Amino acid sequence: MALLIAGLVVALFAVFTVLRAVRIVPQARARNVERLGRYHRTLKPGLNFVIPYIDRVYPMIDLREQVVSFRPQPVITEDNLVVEIDTVLYFQVTDPRAAAYEIANYIQAVEQLTVTTLRNVVGSMDLEKTLTSRDTINSQLRGVLDEATGKWGLRVNRVEIKAIDPPKTIKDAMEKQMRAERDKRAAILSAEGQRQSQILTAEGDKQGAILRAEGQRTAKILEAEGQSRAIDQVFQAVHRNDPDPKLLAYQYLQVLPQLAQGQGNTFWVIPSEVTSALQGVSKAFTEALPPSTATIPASSDSSASDVSVAEEEIARASEAAAEAVADAREAETTPGPRQLTSAVPEPSPYPDLEKNRQEA
Repeated sequence: MALLIAGLVVALFAVFTVLRAVRIVPQARARNVERLGRYHRTLKPGLNFVIPYIDRVYPMIDLREQVVSFRPQPVITEDNLVVEIDTVLYFQVTDPRAAAYEIANYIQAVEQLTVTTLRNVVGSMDLEKTLTSRDTINSQLRGVLDEATGKWGLRVNRVEIKAIDPPKTIKDAMEKQMRAERDKRAAILSAEGQRQSQILTAEGDKQGAILRAEGQRTAKILEAEGQSRAIDQVFQAVHRNDPDPKLLAYQYLQVLPQLAQGQGNTFWVIPSEVTSALQGVSKAFTEALPPSTATIPASSDSSASDVSVAEEEIARASEAAAEAVADAREAETTPGPRQLTSAVPEPSPYPDLEKNRQEA
């Protein structure tokens, strides 16, 4: 029994020793090995063998790029304002031996170095420049961190500022300023739009007035040309036909009654030319009559038939003269409330014509 127990113990010890001698390292990982308390080598990814109880294998170190987000840190700007800055760091372990033996905790060391460098960089800027110069801050941080962490077996790939939070009072003031700037831009744009609209409207009114004036001018010119041609044609027709003054006197008598047709005419003065016009008409009819039988000499050889024809013509002429006199009197005496007053005394009713009739 004692031998069996001893054999089992030896077997278990051998299995445990073999297990401790074999080390499997995953990809993108590394493990440092110390032999008798001194750095011996770094285990590569894959199957590795060590001497049990002599070699000491340290925990694995991740060789992939790592992302570390640090808590917000208070930083004082050049204009004495405290802002909270939140940063994100991207780094990678390039030397497992230096990362294990050159620095005790490289994550904490990188965080403190980032905070210190950030305060130095932001301390030389005011708030407005800090908010608008993130690329400058990132590049300066990356340069300082890469230079300082190189001996620690680290490589800083990127440093990004995730957030910059000014005090609440500063935020309120910035919001008011931004709102005022936006209102200013909106007012300027509105004024520009109104100005352009008024300019375009004025130009349109100007063009419309010009076109209307040109149209009126053209219409008046055409109307004047038409009236000129009409007057010229009438003038030429009158002079071409050579009208007798007697005809003009008769037309004057025809137009005379139209002068009293106005609705507001209550008093009408007959001009003195009416007498002259009546005398002209009377002469026209008397001159057109044939010689009277009373004035024919007794020695003439006229027959009785000629006398009868002359009497008929005299009767027709007398009727025409009587109608002309009636028309003239109707023109002088218009119906209604109008009063007709002659500017000259009424002439005698054609004494020559009456004399001729009596002689006939």
